[in-house]
Amino acid sequence: MRILLTSLVLFFLTGCAYYPKRNNFKAISIPVYQQKHLNHYFSDTTKDYVYKAKIEAFDKTFGGLFIIKKIDLNHHRVVFSTEMGNTIFDFTFQQDEFKVNRILEEMDKKILITILKQDLQALIIENPFITEAYSFEDKVVVESEILSKKHYFYLQDMQLQKIVRVKNGKPNVTLEFNDIEERQVENLEITHQNIKLKISLSAI
Repeated sequence: MRILLTSLVLFFLTGCAYYPKRNNFKAISIPVYQQKHLNHYFSDTTKDYVYKAKIEAFDKTFGGLFIIKKIDLNHHRVVFSTEMGNTIFDFTFQQDEFKVNRILEEMDKKILITILKQDLQALIIENPFITEAYSFEDKVVVESEILSKKHYFYLQDMQLQKIVRVKNGKPNVTLEFNDIEERQVENLEITHQNIKLKISLSAI
């Protein structure tokens, strides 16, 4: 019995090991990123960020146009529509408020809306509060909490490359920013490790 309890405790501690420790991050002082935008990719109010999109949600695939618009400080609108202009979903993020303006009936599921809210909030947030900072290989990794979930922002030469949301010390969702040109992300992917959900965006 004692051996069993010891094994269970060791398994629990190993399974819940802290993400930075698992990845051999080295703690550093919180850098000047605290006062700057960690994510400036969707920060220009004069632009509409338009992408060709494919969303694979469980056993369904949706394709169309994905538009991100910054309206004001901490205020974005995110719309996903068919190429014919029919809305699949239309969300507003303003300060700490989230609003579903419209959503396709097939996607109108509470759990899916919650997941999309978490993913898109992480995608558009510009300057989250930093709780810790680390070095990893040639990158700086900063830790933040978004909607009560731990997120790690990977930066190289002050440029955001990916965001990892962590659960129980392991990656749960990864947002990857690829082909970056003049503060514009040409391609990005949001991939879930534990469920069948993937969002692929390619700039138009």
